[in-house]
Amino acid sequence: MRYLTLLILSLLTGSISAQVQICRDSALNRALIQTGLIHSPLPLDVSRSYEANNWKKTILYSTSLNPEKNISGWQHKGLGKITSSTEKTMTGDQTLRLEFPAFTGTRAKGSPSDPDYATYGNIHVNYSVNGENWEKYNRIEFYIYPDCEGARVVNLNFSFENENMSGEEGRNHASHLINLVNRQWNRCFFELGEFNRDRVKNIGFSCSVKGKDRTTGDTSIYYIDKIELQQIEDPEMVSGWMPGNNRIVYSSTGYMLNDTKTAIANFANQHHNHFELIDVNSGMPVFNGKINQQKTTTGNFEVLDFTSYNQPGLYKLKAGGIETQAFQIGENIWENSLWKVLNFIFCQRCGYPVPGKHGTCHTDLCAVHNGIKISYGGGWHDAGDLSQQTLQTGDVTYSLLEAYNKLKGKNPLLAARLLEEAEWGLEFILRTRFGDGYRASSVGLLIWLDGMFNTLDDISTVRKQNLAFNNFLYAGYEAYAAMTIDRDPMLQEYLVRVAKEDFDFAIQRHQEKGYGEFLYMYEHGYNTSESQYMATISWAASMLFKLTKDKKYAEAATGYIRFTLDCQRKNPLKDKDKTKGFFYRDKSRQSIVHYIHQSREQVFMQAMTLLCETQPEHPDYMEWAESIRLYGEYLKGLMIYTEPYGMLPSGIYHIDEHRDSLGFYRLHLFPPENAKELYIEQVTKGTRLDKEHYIKRFPVWFGIFNGNTAVHLSTGKAAALCGKFLNDETLLNIGREQMYWTVGKNPFGQSLIYGEGHNYPQMDSFSSGEMVGEMPVGIRSLDNEDIPYWPQTNNACYKEVWVTSAGKWISLAIEY
Repeated sequence: MRYLTLLILSLLTGSISAQVQICRDSALNRALIQTGLIHSPLPLDVSRSYEANNWKKTILYSTSLNPEKNISGWQHKGLGKITSSTEKTMTGDQTLRLEFPAFTGTRAKGSPSDPDYATYGNIHVNYSVNGENWEKYNRIEFYIYPDCEGARVVNLNFSFENENMSGEEGRNHASHLINLVNRQWNRCFFELGEFNRDRVKNIGFSCSVKGKDRTTGDTSIYYIDKIELQQIEDPEMVSGWMPGNNRIVYSSTGYMLNDTKTAIANFANQHHNHFELIDVNSGMPVFNGKINQQKTTTGNFEVLDFTSYNQPGLYKLKAGGIETQAFQIGENIWENSLWKVLNFIFCQRCGYPVPGKHGTCHTDLCAVHNGIKISYGGGWHDAGDLSQQTLQTGDVTYSLLEAYNKLKGKNPLLAARLLEEAEWGLEFILRTRFGDGYRASSVGLLIWLDGMFNTLDDISTVRKQNLAFNNFLYAGYEAYAAMTIDRDPMLQEYLVRVAKEDFDFAIQRHQEKGYGEFLYMYEHGYNTSESQYMATISWAASMLFKLTKDKKYAEAATGYIRFTLDCQRKNPLKDKDKTKGFFYRDKSRQSIVHYIHQSREQVFMQAMTLLCETQPEHPDYMEWAESIRLYGEYLKGLMIYTEPYGMLPSGIYHIDEHRDSLGFYRLHLFPPENAKELYIEQVTKGTRLDKEHYIKRFPVWFGIFNGNTAVHLSTGKAAALCGKFLNDETLLNIGREQMYWTVGKNPFGQSLIYGEGHNYPQMDSFSSGEMVGEMPVGIRSLDNEDIPYWPQTNNACYKEVWVTSAGKWISLAIEY
């Protein structure tokens, strides 16, 4: 990376900063230079955030609770203590003071099923409201002052509980993580509108003790003041397909040239027949359009269509007195988001000092196999907690390598930084090998460790396994890396060797155990179907064939894909659209392939298109091409079920899939006792195709694992692969629509990438705080309904940040 290093040094010393334009966004350009091209985190811009937008709302009336003045009204549980204090105050009066240790001197204890997923304890304080009726209020406001010595990341949970249990359980209580700035007053709020509040039981604050980072002091202190109930005008909508009143929802990043460009509006009681597209620089309208009334399966909408306008620039939409924020129309509109999402991935580094986030971490987290101990500090933390999965790091590494190859001729500086981050992940993939097919594979983790061996907090129970599925993927990733990283001949030579070895380990294990040896439900490969498993073998074999030209890999690729082809629906269903092209989990055809959280939907088309690329003269070529065409037609047929939005639905479901016990319980972890009944209820809330099949816009899911960002982005990647292979613009547009949805063209008008576009919310990340480019697990559905649900309530796992979502975004964005 000598070129990148020299350029960074030049930028930092100012010798060429005035001449170099890294990106068209001047603020981002400066930030990239100041961070040495993301070798420290990009600064947050909270001015365009969801929280900043909500502070602008009119407060119609309010009342002060002042429980902070009455210490006797608070109940304290767990660690630490609470007192009244005048040390830090907003009003000169008393505040509530929470104090607790950063480390207890005892070993963290978790559940028997996952003992490493543990904390050192909790502090929880509740204020009893004694069944008051708060229905005339829809927001609660309060101020928090953290005074936590050495803490670079601070946050606190707010909780709410109502006593009325007549409705849905989730409407009576909430826990909401709030990311804070240390040693200043933070103005905070929580929206109450979706909750029952006829008999409010209590409000509270809590925090888990998760150990000490390098700079952390011994004690954490939080002051809480000015708790106030409010009724605000125009509260946010949290569920359904209709945008909020007098709101236009749109892609807040912008739209690509020569692409479909639409926005969706809800003008409530206002009547607007036309809209304008305003040039931001001149302030003048450049396009006038009629507002179309569109009736779809999701409702009746007002749609603004400006597809025909194709001049690059910065624009706003305006109808009457309602106006959007500025967005782009142009060609390379996603490059800024790639820098930002790359920043998030960098901030998630494990075993590396991330400035302003944490020091070198988890070096004393280890895996042991046959007497050999490997440190598991490396790669990237998986999500908002401190867990780690080697295969997740592998997936993201592959996406970064893909991005490097796509961009090295277009944007060499961005490409070089993507490659540098990929090499960080690749080193972890290689270092976790034991050399006999086994690898350190995962750990669930909530705590910081002290970095010293033979001390109280050491962990040597990182999971390890010799799993065929994982090794096939590692072999494919290593082969791809060997074809990509050409400036280090010895690394390249080593990658060729280990790719072959890992493929051989996988084949041997597959021949011994076959499909299904998934040991750990906490690992995201656990839900893998047999059809996806066989497609993965084929894809990995094609990668090895492309690397080595050894025909044994070509034969393996064509052989294993036969199973997957036999799992594809080729004869139509009995519905009016004659639906076909989707994949079943196996040849029994009891269950269709679905995902609820992690998704590798794209692997089917990755396998098919790579076969076509590497073996164009093979007798089965036309069968592979037909599989791609069928699947592409299936995706196109799904899109009517979310119009006028562009989000890809979860797909087609059979009413009796719950009878496939193996597939059902691999997909649905920790299901309730009535999971089968809930499955039927959720499926039938979708759109019926025939007597047995339904289209679901959102997955069927139970419990904590929900959120569809990875689901629709990976399917979007599949659409893009199909579109390029078939030269089908409709499929390419489907891929683009997944990105438009992600950055604001959704019912909530929110960008799901922090710092990208406008109206991006805080997310659940207790370990590293708010990060530019962070992405969540994703929008979920409401209860058992098939409608989107995205409340302010900030908790796991739908609002939790996740590197998988980031990898999926990068992999899709680079196709355009």
